[in-house]
Amino acid sequence: MAEVFSLRVLLLGGTHRRASSSSSSRNSLKPPLASVSASRKGPHTHSHKTQKLNLEVSPHRAVSAVRLMRIEFGGAFADLLNEKGKGSGDNEMAYVERTLGFCTRDLDDRDLRLVTDIVGGTIRWRRYLDHLISSLFHDEKAFRRMEPLLLQILRIGSYEIVKLNMPAYAVVDENARLAKVALRPGAGNMVNAILRKLVLLKETDSLPVPKLEGDDRAQARALAILHSHPVWMVRRWNKYLGEEEAVKLMEWNNSDPSYSLRANSGKGISRADLVAKLDSLKVPYELSLHMSDFVRIKTGLQNVIQAGLLKEGLCSVQDESAGLVVSVVDPQPDEQIIDCCAAPGGKTLYMASRLHGQGMISAIDINKGRLRILKETAKLHQVDGVVTTISADLRIFSETNTVKYDKVLLDVPCSGLGVLSKRADLRWNRKLEDMEELKNLQDELFDAASLLVKPGGVLVYSTCSIDPEENEDRVAAFLLRHPEFHIDPVDRYVSTDFVTAEGFYFSHPVKHSLDGAFAARLVRA
Repeated sequence: MAEVFSLRVLLLGGTHRRASSSSSSRNSLKPPLASVSASRKGPHTHSHKTQKLNLEVSPHRAVSAVRLMRIEFGGAFADLLNEKGKGSGDNEMAYVERTLGFCTRDLDDRDLRLVTDIVGGTIRWRRYLDHLISSLFHDEKAFRRMEPLLLQILRIGSYEIVKLNMPAYAVVDENARLAKVALRPGAGNMVNAILRKLVLLKETDSLPVPKLEGDDRAQARALAILHSHPVWMVRRWNKYLGEEEAVKLMEWNNSDPSYSLRANSGKGISRADLVAKLDSLKVPYELSLHMSDFVRIKTGLQNVIQAGLLKEGLCSVQDESAGLVVSVVDPQPDEQIIDCCAAPGGKTLYMASRLHGQGMISAIDINKGRLRILKETAKLHQVDGVVTTISADLRIFSETNTVKYDKVLLDVPCSGLGVLSKRADLRWNRKLEDMEELKNLQDELFDAASLLVKPGGVLVYSTCSIDPEENEDRVAAFLLRHPEFHIDPVDRYVSTDFVTAEGFYFSHPVKHSLDGAFAARLVRA
């Protein structure tokens, strides 16, 4: 469910509602602003209005601050690229103007890379950055009461100083200027003072570090600050993995993510063809060790997008862990397959490409908008002849549907705990209470999907989670309710390095350098 597969789904970062900002946080005591006609037309600007252009404020910091506001309070994602294959600078600047009351110069490619680095890093390290910032306040209540935009600016400056090692004078000066222009002179003075203190602490190697002491709860709180994760996750991973492995996992989650590209064989594109394209773009890559259609890239994704490789349907952005789930399904020509929670559709499209134009994949999802994108992408990839979409709630559909399928893929909604490296914001959006709700939903969907499997057919249950309560425990509970199914070990479909003792597929982020994922292959009697 959490995989990213195409330009439109991966990169529609500017379509969510923004966080509102208080008009009282702006005033007239600002550097001179030039009023210019609105040559940029973001999604919410109008040509008859004018924009206040401020050339003194750092563009990437202004965009980063507003984007962080939208992610934390407005539900936006951490991507900063759009479906046209370019940075969504126009969209972002529209949000900056509405939130801050001015716009800056256009974002260039370097600015876009900085925004991506700063937004992703600041989100990942949010808990640790807040620890540093709050330690510099005499009154913790003052820190807790801080207005959101001011806090985002301080987080950006702290991240640039502590993690990016940017020149201290520039970081302090430019973030203080942003606070002064966007808020008021006093806010700029506060940012200046706090960041100068932080620079001094860093230069004297005296940054505040929480001590790993006390009971399990106290140690988990310290680890949660050091590695910037929610305390409940740390305690959960300590329980299931042990502290040493939990720390390794958090270090992986905080590292810069790599991405995999899948050559679109449905359009006749081989991996060799894709590699030739990457060579021409001078994008470094590694061939996947596990999947013959995949290559990995650490840098250069923006170049791939701007060159139109995704827009033309030559490849998709899809993690190998998701591709391995498709290997577990093992789609074959002439089979009737249903993907039960299909959107955004990465696995649907990959399965379709492996049918070689023979058979049919029914993609069912409750979200009509995402299904529409799936249909458009299937056409782009030239696999629309074997893909049909069904907009429905699986639990209702399965009760009235009379068709039985050769293979059923149930990629359930899950916690996403296996993809925290790519989804930097997800760790802060998940709560412990979510796990119980998700498990109940997973059980309901599991039961519903089982009704669609013909005798002798295959049911594959998969997640992008590393949590046993969403994985092995759900399968065990299902088999108790449905003795007509039995486990089909996956060692015939994926490398034994990914096969658990129970015969399930499992990719571990630290062990395999992939997103975490799980799949169980079950056969109906």
